Amino acid sequence: MPRSITLAASLGLCLAGTAGFAIAQQTVATTPSTPAVAPGATLDAALAGDWRAPQDMLRDRYRHPAQTLAFFGVQPDETVIEITPGGGWYADILAPYLRPHGHYIAAIWDDAITGQPGYRYTLNKTLRDKITARPDVYGQPELRAFDAKAPSFGPPNSADTVLTFRNAHNWVADGNAEAYFKAFFDVLKPGGTLGVADHRARPGTDLETMKKSGYLTEALIIELATQAGFVLEDKSEINANPRDDTHHPNGVWTLPPTNSHDAADDAKYRAIGESDRMTLRFRKP
Repeated sequence: MPRSITLAASLGLCLAGTAGFAIAQQTVATTPSTPAVAPGATLDAALAGDWRAPQDMLRDRYRHPAQTLAFFGVQPDETVIEITPGGGWYADILAPYLRPHGHYIAAIWDDAITGQPGYRYTLNKTLRDKITARPDVYGQPELRAFDAKAPSFGPPNSADTVLTFRNAHNWVADGNAEAYFKAFFDVLKPGGTLGVADHRARPGTDLETMKKSGYLTEALIIELATQAGFVLEDKSEINANPRDDTHHPNGVWTLPPTNSHDAADDAKYRAIGESDRMTLRFRKP
């Protein structure tokens, strides 16, 4: 069962339980800081915040956060769960945006489970450090831990929106994508939104190629979502990149930002930019 970790401004640890859903609450001491421009309930304010790293803002041209979140219909008073936000690229936008009237929940890998890939612990720490360092920006978002082998993201029918950015290819490679989509369906309220953005393979790409390359077909994501009970509501070309033919020696990781390629090919892959991506919006009936 998932554990919920709420970051606040005093030091301590308390444990509490709810029916069918175990919650661990952690309060972490933070150093008061002078707010920059206080984040407001607008995407523009969150996107322009000086807490965003310059190198992250440069990636807006590939990730199109304003258009993507608008397409997913994210509202400032919603409860939004972001699945494995990594170091917090979208958390830098979503947490301040939702802070005044909504609730941002970051679903992170459970640190208490040993034997996981090391990057999971590292990214969890990066996200925690980021949030605790700037309570004036992030407020008290919730970090909700889950078991990647048996994902569950909170009480049934409790979230307005679930968002996942460039994660589904990992679940497909691990063979547990069906469990994730079922868990998304369970945690969403009726009428809730599932927003999916991921690297897009050419139609007809076989499953083994998808697992190796990190690119997935739209058809596979739609199949996974509809089997879980979702209805495809719309798709968008916001994050399309026609320069990416998806055929690279080290899969999608050949391209920026990973840049897993020979130094001599750097200019070639930088000219392509980040991957061609699908952007799909699903609805829970």
